[in-house]
Amino acid sequence: MNKQQLITELQTNGLRLVGQDMGVAGRKGGAGPSDHKAVTVDGTTVMVPIYTGTASRSPYTVTLDPSAEQAVLHCNEEAIAPIAFPHQPTFYGLTTADGIPYWKIALLHSHDVLATTVLQTCMRYNDAATSCQFCAIGQSLEAGRTIARKTPAQLAEVAEAAVRLDGVKHMVMTSGTPNTSDRGAAYLTDCAKAIKNRVALPIQAQCEPPDDFIWFERLQAAGVDALGMHLEAVDPHVRAKIMPGKATVPVAYYYEAFAAAVKVFGWGQVSTYLLAGLGDDLPTLLSACERLIAIGVYPFIVPFVPIGGTPLANHAPPTSAFMLPLYRQVGVMLNQAGMFSSAIKAGCAKCGACSAISTFES
Repeated sequence: MNKQQLITELQTNGLRLVGQDMGVAGRKGGAGPSDHKAVTVDGTTVMVPIYTGTASRSPYTVTLDPSAEQAVLHCNEEAIAPIAFPHQPTFYGLTTADGIPYWKIALLHSHDVLATTVLQTCMRYNDAATSCQFCAIGQSLEAGRTIARKTPAQLAEVAEAAVRLDGVKHMVMTSGTPNTSDRGAAYLTDCAKAIKNRVALPIQAQCEPPDDFIWFERLQAAGVDALGMHLEAVDPHVRAKIMPGKATVPVAYYYEAFAAAVKVFGWGQVSTYLLAGLGDDLPTLLSACERLIAIGVYPFIVPFVPIGGTPLANHAPPTSAFMLPLYRQVGVMLNQAGMFSSAIKAGCAKCGACSAISTFES
C-alpha cells in the first residue's frame, strides 16, 4: 500500500488507539478537524479520526508506548508502517493576563499550523431548521474547552507565542456566522490587523460570502493572505437537506464571490472545502472541481467525518473506494492547471492534513 492509499484509508476508516496516549491531544467537537488526532505517516502529518464510531471499528490500530518517539501502525494486527505523533506545543502551557489558557484561544493543527474559531457561535446553530447537520461548533464551548469570542489582542498574543516557541508557519482563522451582512468578515479583519501588527504570520480567513465584495479588499488590507469560503456540498438538494440555512445562499452566489475574491487574493489563493460523502456523487464533485480550478479556486476535498452529538453522527463516511478515484482525477486537474497546495500562502489547503489531495497533485 503506497502513502496515498494509506492516508486515504486512515482518514476514511479512522484509527483505534490502544494503550497510553502521546503527542498532541486529540480534539472532540468544535469547528475544525474534530474528533481527530494529528498523525505523522512517512513524513506527512495528517489529521485522522479517533473518536468516531467508525474509528472504534477501524482495522487500523497502534499501541502507544509513552517512552518511544514513534509507534508502529497495524492493519488487522499486521504491522504496516511506522508512525509518530507531534508533541504538545509549548504555547499550550501559557495563559493570558486575564487567566485564559492559550489553548482555549487557538490550537495547533497538524504540526505547524495555528487555528482558531474567532466567534464560537453561529446564527444558524441552535435552530434545527437552519443548522448544518455536520457542525459541532457549540460542543467545545459547552464543554468549556474554548471561549465564545476571542479578542484581536488575545489572538495576537497567542500567535506571537506560537511562532516564537513552536515555529508555527501559518494561521487559519474561521468563524461561526454572525447575524450581520458581512458574515464575519468585519471581525476577521479586526483580528488579522491585530495579529499582523504583532507577528509576521501568513493568515487565511474563512467566512461565508459577504453581502459586499469590498470586504475582500478590506481583509487583504488588514493582512489576510488567503481566503476560504466553503461550499461543503454542491448539489442543491444535498445542500438543502444537510445545511438548510447555508443552502439559502445560492451556489451561484458563491461562484460570484469566488471570482471577486480571486481578483483580490490572486489565482490559487482562494479555496473551498468540499466534504465528500455528504451526498454529492462523483460526477457532481468532479464537475465542481473543474469549474473551481478554472476560475482560480483550489477545491480542498475532504472525506466527511461524522462527529458525535450531531444529527449526522451515524452517517457513514465515504469509503476509500470512493475517495481514491476522486483524488486521482482532481489531482490530474490540479497538475494540469499548475495549481499546487504548496503555493498557497496560508490555510487548510496549504496545511493539507485533513485530506490526501495534496499527495495526488503530481
